[in-house]
Amino acid sequence: MYSTDVSMEAILKLFGEYFFKFCKMSGYDRMLRTLGGNLTEFIENLDALHSYLALSYQEMNAPSFRVEGGVDGTMLLHYYSDRNGLCHIVPGIIEAVAKDFFDTDVAMSILDMNEEVERTGKKEHVVFLVVQKARRQTRTAKANRSQGSEDIDTEQEALKTMLLRKKEKILNIAVCPGEKSHWDMRGSVMSGKGPLGDTFRPVYPERLWIEGEVFCGVFPFHLVFDETLRVKQAGVNIQKYVPGLLTQKFGIDEYFSIVHPQVTFSISSICKFINSQFVLKTRREMMPKAWKSQPALKLRGQMIWMDSLRCMIFVCSPKLRSLQELEESKMHLSDIAPHDTTRDLILLNQQRLAEMELSRQLEKKKEELRVLSKHLAIEKKKTETLLYAMLPEHVANQLKEGKKVAAGEFETCTILFSDVVTFTNICAACEPIQIVNMLNAMYSKFDRLTGVHEVYKVETIGDAYMVVGGVPVPVESHAQRVANFALGMRISAEEVMNPVTGEPIQIRVGIHTGPVLAGVVGDKMPRYCLFGDTVNTASRMESHGLPSKVHLSPTAYRALENKGFEIVKRGEIEVKGKGKMTTYFLIQNLNATEDEIMGRPTALTHQKVSEEVTPAGSPVARPDSTDAASGQPPPDQTKTSFPASGPVPSVFCVVL
Repeated sequence: MYSTDVSMEAILKLFGEYFFKFCKMSGYDRMLRTLGGNLTEFIENLDALHSYLALSYQEMNAPSFRVEGGVDGTMLLHYYSDRNGLCHIVPGIIEAVAKDFFDTDVAMSILDMNEEVERTGKKEHVVFLVVQKARRQTRTAKANRSQGSEDIDTEQEALKTMLLRKKEKILNIAVCPGEKSHWDMRGSVMSGKGPLGDTFRPVYPERLWIEGEVFCGVFPFHLVFDETLRVKQAGVNIQKYVPGLLTQKFGIDEYFSIVHPQVTFSISSICKFINSQFVLKTRREMMPKAWKSQPALKLRGQMIWMDSLRCMIFVCSPKLRSLQELEESKMHLSDIAPHDTTRDLILLNQQRLAEMELSRQLEKKKEELRVLSKHLAIEKKKTETLLYAMLPEHVANQLKEGKKVAAGEFETCTILFSDVVTFTNICAACEPIQIVNMLNAMYSKFDRLTGVHEVYKVETIGDAYMVVGGVPVPVESHAQRVANFALGMRISAEEVMNPVTGEPIQIRVGIHTGPVLAGVVGDKMPRYCLFGDTVNTASRMESHGLPSKVHLSPTAYRALENKGFEIVKRGEIEVKGKGKMTTYFLIQNLNATEDEIMGRPTALTHQKVSEEVTPAGSPVARPDSTDAASGQPPPDQTKTSFPASGPVPSVFCVVL
């Protein structure tokens, strides 16, 4: 641990200077400058500032200040605090304030330091002697000091001598108004820079030109009590709401308790905090029994010691903040003097409360709208998901914006058709619900694979399943994607059972590559359809295929050649409407494992992706399916179009 030659008192004083600068930088500069026109007024209003700040900072435990001023530029500063040992911060703050705000140099010394017992415990009471000197005199003195160090020593000795003489004189003077003080509590009112500038001295009348009744009516809430706490005078409305205050021979401390500051109810304790704002509260036991349900009356105001009368006057107002509190206290605005700003405070605060209530309601509505907006966004997401399942995303977005979607030509793409072998026989031997369950299980697996290999599901009609690669978004690898999807279909079909035999179903798959025209047809339930001979040829590859085989056309074979696939030649066959064609069978992907084809995370975990089923549109029986019993292909078609249902699972009804 490091040690320095700097005393703790010097460190605390430097901290006080820094704290003042920190307060200015934190935005309190204007507020501090308006506290008073000179240093005395500034210090006297510090307690009021602390009372205001305590409304925002509930845990703030601020000290209290009281000033006794003289006419020769000196004053006594009384400092009270619950925290001991921090009094040395005060000189740093006061000197910085005097220099910055009032262009004054200040010298401070401690005259007395003791502890006094109050309601909250022991309070540190420190009395400072404050000597002020205008800075222009200080600058002149510094210029003269440059003539030699002897002048500096002489001036320092003179200042020490003056402080000691003031200290000896003041220590023999009472600091509380229990006995006559030689110090003026207020002093003269200064203006200009520093207390040595121009002064304003008020003129007082020889007698008070106001009747007692008028005074008690103009100030309906005020109290005057003597050193024994006997009430000498009270405003008319205090008498109204505190019955017996003047007629009964009780002290003010029996009718009221001091809420703030927390000091004992005595003249000496009140004088210590004379610059603080006082709050008095009526004692319930002294109120009429019929008033027990009413809230206790609180009075907030200023204590002023009248030395010539040896009495204290409490000029106050009811501590009310809203019309509700006014009504609960059984009071009216007419009970408050027209000049009393409490009236404005109640009305303005009521307006503020109304605005706060409106703001609260608006905030509540805003929160409700936020929740509704969140729910709307969720529902919108569901709707968009369903829409994008029926149509390609860019097509759906154009339709939402009210635009016409132009048909587009695709120079090359790969189309796949599949169907279930002996599907007609299965339908004849089973209940319709069994067929629906079988197709739903199979198509759910196929639909998941469309996302794995990024191919577009065009349609399902009965047992037929149609996908395309390279449409609606052109990609160079469209043939490879469709080929991998076909291999995945063949594997997935082995997991779907024939409801008649209990054995895995068999599917036929046909693939063809070529150009197509794609576009949206219809206004009601619009569909994204593919047109062209490529669609027809792909259907022929499926219908002329073999069970559990992936049948390739010549163009599909050329698109997959030398791309890492094992392909065997089937040979030349007669294709209805096409004549003789040399076709091929796709066996496997030499560069991909089964897990990769199926989109599984790893072969070890073999985690199966959950299968979600979503109902789709109206069922349609496929008119061109190959009859499994006869083995005959469907009639020739010059142009075939298949409306799109998008890449979501579907539940189908089959015309049996």
